[in-house]
Amino acid sequence: MTAERVAEGALTLDSRLTTALGGRTAQALQRAWGYSTVGDLLAHYPRRYAARGELTALAELPLDENVTIVAEVLEVRERTMRSRRGSILEAKISDGTGILTLTFFNQKWRANELRPGVRGMFAGKVSDYRGARQLAHPDYQLFDEAQPVIGADAAAVRWATAPIPIYPATGTLSSWQLQNAIALLLDGLGAVDDPLPEGIRATRGLLGHREALERVHRPERDADWKSARRTLRFTEAFVLQTALLERRAAARAHEAVRREPAPGGLFERFEAALPFELTDDQHAVGAEILHDLAEPVPMNRLVQGEVGSGKTVVALRAMLAVAESGGQAALLAPTEVLAAQHLRSIARMLGPELAAEVMPTLVTGQLPAADRRRAALRVAAGQARIVVGTHALLGETTSFADLGLVVVDEQHRFGVEQREALRLKGRHPHVLVLTATPIPRTVAMTVFGDLDVSTIRELPAGRAGIETHVVPLAERPAWRARVWERLGEELAQGCQGFVVCPAIDAKAAEEADPPEGEPAPTAGPAASVASVLAELQANPKLADARVAPLHGRMAADEKDDVMRAFAGHDLDVLVATTVIEVGVDVPNASTMVVVDADRFGVSQLHQLRGRVGRGSVPGLCLLVTGAEAGSVARERLDAVAGTLDGFELARVDLELRQEGDVLGATQSGGRSSLKLLRVARDGDLIADARDAAAEVLADDPRLASHTALAGAVRRRLDDEASEYLSRG
Repeated sequence: MTAERVAEGALTLDSRLTTALGGRTAQALQRAWGYSTVGDLLAHYPRRYAARGELTALAELPLDENVTIVAEVLEVRERTMRSRRGSILEAKISDGTGILTLTFFNQKWRANELRPGVRGMFAGKVSDYRGARQLAHPDYQLFDEAQPVIGADAAAVRWATAPIPIYPATGTLSSWQLQNAIALLLDGLGAVDDPLPEGIRATRGLLGHREALERVHRPERDADWKSARRTLRFTEAFVLQTALLERRAAARAHEAVRREPAPGGLFERFEAALPFELTDDQHAVGAEILHDLAEPVPMNRLVQGEVGSGKTVVALRAMLAVAESGGQAALLAPTEVLAAQHLRSIARMLGPELAAEVMPTLVTGQLPAADRRRAALRVAAGQARIVVGTHALLGETTSFADLGLVVVDEQHRFGVEQREALRLKGRHPHVLVLTATPIPRTVAMTVFGDLDVSTIRELPAGRAGIETHVVPLAERPAWRARVWERLGEELAQGCQGFVVCPAIDAKAAEEADPPEGEPAPTAGPAASVASVLAELQANPKLADARVAPLHGRMAADEKDDVMRAFAGHDLDVLVATTVIEVGVDVPNASTMVVVDADRFGVSQLHQLRGRVGRGSVPGLCLLVTGAEAGSVARERLDAVAGTLDGFELARVDLELRQEGDVLGATQSGGRSSLKLLRVARDGDLIADARDAAAEVLADDPRLASHTALAGAVRRRLDDEASEYLSRG
């Protein structure tokens, strides 16, 4: 990975990497992380710093991961291969306690470099050979112990004491290759305008941006990178909050149609006919929404609520307020199963008379052609004043007469282009976002900073509650049989159950990987719907049970038929993937068994658990795991079992994960990750940055006098992170 040195001062943060480093290197960086500009790569900060005398804890290296380590060569030997021609060169390196083997095939010449006593950095994927850790054909860079002696004493001291940046790397791009590339960029980088206004920087004792970049990548002492990271962390929070507040202001700059319920109209008739009393939280959040709808600017509100807290009825009240003014409301759901269930639930809550007036209509891609044409005509003519659908709502064949409200269910499952496509079908419609994933304050401030946030904590009266237990197969393997016996006991009481698996079959997993920043799951293949279904069907304790699979590979009408059968109690047990995670509502379901529960995130488990205990029948959730006692995976499961408070779980989850990607890499291609900012740790800093950003925008809403900040915001939102940040 080499490139010709660029003339000093020739580069800016917006310069293309193809120009700065050459096409081959630029392509490698684009493939690995999506980087395309100098600013992108300079924001690829070291994950830690090593010292030349430091040795790494080799015994703790994780299998099958690319690592960069600092170690010393102990011995080198060559042996002839038995099964084929050639030789193997093995070098043993040590941290003083553990030993790691470097293996090279037919490269005996490396023995001249890898001499006992030499130290260096070694990079490669950790594998296991006969019970010992090894790196096969690793890259390495040896420390030239003699080199600095030639220069002045000061240079020697700098060389010996300077921290070595260790970068997040890949199998094809090693840490020192990245270090060399970044050094070329820094040598060619001209003056950098600072996104932080001088007053903000001075009052907080922060470095200039150019100096911070230099110190974080080429520190001479530990104090350098520490002060640089402090500056860059605040800068990241400040730019992000400026972007979110700017989006919020831009959304409120448009004019929206006021939507207010009339006396004696649809809204009041629905309220009068409700067979249950709304909770205080539902009343309070409903009042906030009605206030927003009556304003001449578009509502942009997030409603977060516990599983089963009644967000749907709150959203339906908003839809009726819009329908009453002659407008239409569109509810965008992430799956066909959930869209169909939302429609049935809405029709049931409305009752036959109101349903006939607002004509709730389903629009999905799997509808028969004739049904879809009829639905499209109803929507285009304005007859359907409540429309429920999946991505099909976004297509060119779906048009609205007067779209006044967009409701997005579980918004993190949709990209910005999809949400924007639906919004553009109306004239600045109001937007209501629903999520059943409780969000800690700092995450809400960081991720949803351009939305007004409402919270429903209170659960409706009459819920029987849920008991949750961890089933630790590592210590109690015989308990697996008891799990199915316990499920059979619930079925014998006339109840139903879910069994959730991380994989569909032996070859393919559906949402089986743990969230970013969480530990690897239990070793071995994930439990699959196919294997567990066969296990249940062969179990004599469940001989009479009517069991069926449900997963994302089934056709939409097939999934809907299964869900209808389950809801109608024509099935006893669903063996499913997380397709049932959100929104499936069967009050008679009492039991949730999650197999390989350590392969799911805390919020996923909380969502899954919320599928039971929704009626008068007590809920039972069994988290089956092979994770060892004392592991982080078990800590997470114990936390879920220890509380039903989703907001407390969200806090615990954040603390356990520490580094997690709160902006959701799986939704945005991996580039929206926070760099140095950590919401578990930096809540006060984020709040400070938000206040500072609000002051700047209050004085200069268009950032006309803050061109460097405007450029940083543009770069931030040009990132694929904008796909996640744009709610409005």
